[in-house]
Amino acid sequence: MAQGKIGLVVHVDSGPGKLYHLSGVILQHEGDITSVAIIDNRPPDARIYFEIELPGDPEQLAADLRRLPIVHSAEIVKSLDKIYGKRIIIMGGGAQVGQVAIGAVSEADRHNIRGEHISVDTIPLVGEQTLADAVRAVSRLPRARALVLAGALMGGDIEQAVREVRQRGLLVISLNMAGSVPDAADLVVTDPVQAGVMAVMAVADTAKFNVARLKRRVF
Repeated sequence: MAQGKIGLVVHVDSGPGKLYHLSGVILQHEGDITSVAIIDNRPPDARIYFEIELPGDPEQLAADLRRLPIVHSAEIVKSLDKIYGKRIIIMGGGAQVGQVAIGAVSEADRHNIRGEHISVDTIPLVGEQTLADAVRAVSRLPRARALVLAGALMGGDIEQAVREVRQRGLLVISLNMAGSVPDAADLVVTDPVQAGVMAVMAVADTAKFNVARLKRRVF
């Protein structure tokens, strides 16, 4: 039975094979690596961040990692789940993105005061292929729970990208805009501030809002 998720930052020699050596020690401690990122890799050193479900003593794991010849230091830290938590991603036109962010940040603040951990990320983008690539990339972002598409016109390959990420479990909210993207989204919201609010409510454990229970999808 896992004791819980820990964060682990390991400072190592850069070069091939470093993940192999580190993961071998984690396996010896029956750790389940749930996330890994090389946060700095400038020879001769590298820093690697792990999130691990660990049944045993985290300090013993860190001590065993420090015994590896390639390891300079190993530090137990709070996981990003506990610090930044669930992520809302907002992308599209700058003006609309800004308005959605107002609603999302305001609502996230209300829930975070009550013990939630929800963060809001924004990126203004234009162009069908640029947006389609960005939509697909959201499913690769750690802790991303909802995507809000904010713009005046989106369709084509962006619509296909929306359908793909929804199949992977990502909630997609679209502003009520021209183009085919609203047809592919989970929810369509006309007011951008309200779209941000609803995105946060949909992922917050401290809210009673359930998208699956809505009787209509356009607001």
